[in-house]
Amino acid sequence: MKVKSLQEKDMNTQFNNLQKPTLVSVIAWMTLASGVTNLIWGVAASGAALSTVIGIICVPFTILPTILGVFELIYAAKLLSNPAQPVRPSTNIAVFEIASVATGNVFSMVVGILVLVFYNDTLVKDYFAKLNGILAPATPIVPSAPLIPETHLNPPSPPMEAEEPVTPEPPEPPVEEFPASDETPEKPKRTRKTAKE
Repeated sequence: MKVKSLQEKDMNTQFNNLQKPTLVSVIAWMTLASGVTNLIWGVAASGAALSTVIGIICVPFTILPTILGVFELIYAAKLLSNPAQPVRPSTNIAVFEIASVATGNVFSMVVGILVLVFYNDTLVKDYFAKLNGILAPATPIVPSAPLIPETHLNPPSPPMEAEEPVTPEPPEPPVEEFPASDETPEKPKRTRKTAKE
């Protein structure tokens, strides 16, 4: 007969009492569906590649969706398990799902984008934090602006010495460059040039 320690019992009851958010279940089911799709896609692509001579060289690339599908199935099984297993959000799998569009699998790309969006939800973040034993605040703590004493905002001005009032000097009249004369200048006389014969 196996005897469980008190700490193991507490951990199991802690995970059993933890309510799984709907988005975590959606992530698990989408990852499971994407895993099955990638398995089928990888096997079909590898079979098609093996039927041609050039395709034999490409087989290492066509096997990649199959490998991703296996990892997706394992991760989805951990998310769907009851009692919940400590598992972290797998952004790496989501990124590889998005990258699988290079093999032509658009469904896996859509799943990867949605999973990355769902990982940023506060309920999902809190669930994974509690599941892994990390105590995360339920609401984000926003730091308040530091209090600055009023003396720093308006520093005292230095004492002013008594100065004599400065009176502005009257403006000087403008100086003319050319003296004004009442005479009008003479017009130069024009000379006519004639053609010489």
